[in-house]
Amino acid sequence: MHRREDVSNYPRPPHVEAVDQHAVIYAGGVVVCDTRDVVRVLETWHPPTLYLPRDAFDDGALRPAREPLTTTCEWKGAATYLDLYPLSCEPIERGAWTYAAPRAGFELLLDRVAVYPGRMERCELDGEHVTAQAGNFYGGWITSWIVGPIKGAPGTTHW
Repeated sequence: MHRREDVSNYPRPPHVEAVDQHAVIYAGGVVVCDTRDVVRVLETWHPPTLYLPRDAFDDGALRPAREPLTTTCEWKGAATYLDLYPLSCEPIERGAWTYAAPRAGFELLLDRVAVYPGRMERCELDGEHVTAQAGNFYGGWITSWIVGPIKGAPGTTHW
């Protein structure tokens, strides 16, 4: 059982922490990642973004994006994007990202990958189907224990 977490109480700048949770990602009808090695980033108005070990994904499933993209987070550093290649379906372009050299305070993100839950067939956290954070930019995982006004929908970009 999880205690309720109100995203309005999450910190800014963000906080990174290892947690004892079970994450499973499905794409193309198969499991592409199944791990209990979970790190999450908590930031005000956002549901947690999960970072999973690169080696927890199927071999060859993660490749540099065919259309390269780099973005910069003022706290975490430069993110590079990855395409996901499930064996049983078309690639999911820029479905994931990683920080090759995370900034101080975010070293736990090294060798980890985050995915956009809304671009995957299904994501589960501790057996619960995850709802994706709204919008095309954010990758938060919303579960029944995550509450509060959540950033991402139209009109929420600047609060």
